[in-house]
Amino acid sequence: MFVYEVPADATEDLTKKIADLISQQRTRSEDDGSYQKVLNGISLAIQKDSNSGVIIAEEAGEVFGVAFYNIGISLPLGGPYLWLNELFVRENARNKGIARKILLHLIHWAEHEGIKSIELETGINNSVTKHLYNSLDFHDIVSQRYRFNF
Repeated sequence: MFVYEVPADATEDLTKKIADLISQQRTRSEDDGSYQKVLNGISLAIQKDSNSGVIIAEEAGEVFGVAFYNIGISLPLGGPYLWLNELFVRENARNKGIARKILLHLIHWAEHEGIKSIELETGINNSVTKHLYNSLDFHDIVSQRYRFNF
């Protein structure tokens, strides 16, 4: 299993494989344009000067796991932090350490890049991912997340 950051010159085939995997976790209907939005988001994230990125776990040309992140600036931390928007592993590949490998890759990369913190969100009843995050020394932050859509 090879875990790496998707480069700006990634093939269209690879970006479609990533979009297919991310779309597996979506519950919206296919006709709402969400697949194209995911594909567009991936293309924007992997651009050379983007503050976003995509990390995948790949083996024999198949994508088994993906993480999508954005980098912002934290005033309390006085520097950059990483927001992990998505972490998803193909259902038939779960419980094999793929998410852990992706997270460890991301943690080591972020530390090397001077990132001050990694933040993410998970469901309050998602005990499997909470266990994974806690095992890697993530800790709970009590907050409520809000969204405004245009």
